[in-house]
Amino acid sequence: MLSADPILILELLVLGCVSGFLAGLLGIGGGMLLVPALTFVASAQGYATDYVVKMAVATSLATILFTSLSSVRAHHKRGAVRWEVVKLLAPGIVAGSLLGAQIARLLSTRMLALVFAVFVTYSAIQMFIDKKPKPSRQLPQGIGMFTAGNIIGTLSSLVGAGGGFISVPFMAWCNVPIHTAVATSSALGFPIALAGTIGYVFSGWNLQAAPAESFGYLYLPALVLISVTSVIFAPLGASAAHRLQVRQLKRAFAVLLFVLAAYMASKGLAA
Repeated sequence: MLSADPILILELLVLGCVSGFLAGLLGIGGGMLLVPALTFVASAQGYATDYVVKMAVATSLATILFTSLSSVRAHHKRGAVRWEVVKLLAPGIVAGSLLGAQIARLLSTRMLALVFAVFVTYSAIQMFIDKKPKPSRQLPQGIGMFTAGNIIGTLSSLVGAGGGFISVPFMAWCNVPIHTAVATSSALGFPIALAGTIGYVFSGWNLQAAPAESFGYLYLPALVLISVTSVIFAPLGASAAHRLQVRQLKRAFAVLLFVLAAYMASKGLAA
């Protein structure tokens, strides 16, 4: 995929800068940007259509391992992460992320791209409308949090994201302040990424179409280049998140998701 192409290497480094900044700013792990971008790059390099979207999802998830740690450190310093929420959601998230990777293995590229577009569009609409939750609504407990975590993990693993496109609206709906929701979502990105990456490595282990530098669906050169710059820019995004107005943050989140959903929908329909 890299072919010692300096332009392509530079593009991946810049992509890491942008995705890292967005991970810190919006709590989305950068995956909403990385999956369409890596799909485009892999397609341009001539990889098999049946492989590129799953490779993009797996590689995106793996980069979140690094951006999540970097951005959550910055948010934690500001006391914005609700660790009790992370602990309650994490078991369901891990189970869901492993399940999502196995579901993705069975889906065609067309279907996976369309699944990505549908769920991202739904999340964008919810954020853009900015419908206020009932003042009395609170986060669930016990089985409710496990179920929520399972849904977040499954869908995040399917689309290669850190879960912010579901967990941020979910927490905001339960009256968690948006800045706190973004910070907590950054922490949730790590278990999603770890379980999802493991699932994609095993589900794609015997692929004939995979490049030599791959582990299953995970493409290592892109992972390394993107991670190098993303971990530097994630704290900058986290710092910016605490300076923005709530409405600005939600609208920025929504506009980004609309654009990326449209690209993946076009990719799926063309497959």
